[in-house]
Amino acid sequence: MKFFADTADIADIRLLHDSGLLDGVTTNPSLIKKAGRDFIEVVKEIATITNGPISAEVVALDHDGMMKEAEVLRKIADNIAIKVPLTLEGLKTCKALTDDGTMVNVTLCFSANQALLAAKAGATYISPFVGRHDDVGYPGMELIADIRLVYDNYDFPTQILVASVRSPVHVHDAAKIGADVMTAPPAIIWQMFKHPLTDNGIASFLKDWEATGQKIG
Repeated sequence: MKFFADTADIADIRLLHDSGLLDGVTTNPSLIKKAGRDFIEVVKEIATITNGPISAEVVALDHDGMMKEAEVLRKIADNIAIKVPLTLEGLKTCKALTDDGTMVNVTLCFSANQALLAAKAGATYISPFVGRHDDVGYPGMELIADIRLVYDNYDFPTQILVASVRSPVHVHDAAKIGADVMTAPPAIIWQMFKHPLTDNGIASFLKDWEATGQKIG
């Protein structure tokens, strides 16, 4: 499973990259607002850190507007994936961009039928939102399993990019189902390191090592 960072925080992106855990980055208007920086400048800086796909989202709702914004965004770097909403206009834009060789991330997916439409439009990535599904009482991971089954039935190349990840459990479950990618806030990825037995083991080893009176080097 590929790990994308769902953030516009440059320090976190750099740390994940240096740790060997970063396969790509996803951004959205809310993350840009949180960063408090110019959108284009943030995306340009991210592109200096990673060669992995960087999702940059259009905000226009009509096809012509999306295409104009996409033209600006995809000039930033070769690894930009244009993020479009799962609407008729969004999928029309998706087809035009993918036909032209541009990666497209279709976002705000909440059903397997929507995912099927995005795959038929040639989406590089489909972003189903598991956390938001959980919020309204529907098991988000059931959506991931449904999409995996549909895509495998027809050998669609569209990659399932699990979004709205709220906990390490989401990552674990998505990996078991066979999702291609997950995108999560860096804090969720850091939580994946945590296990009380690991912490206890380190403490025990250090205590025993101190008792030997030895040093390395």
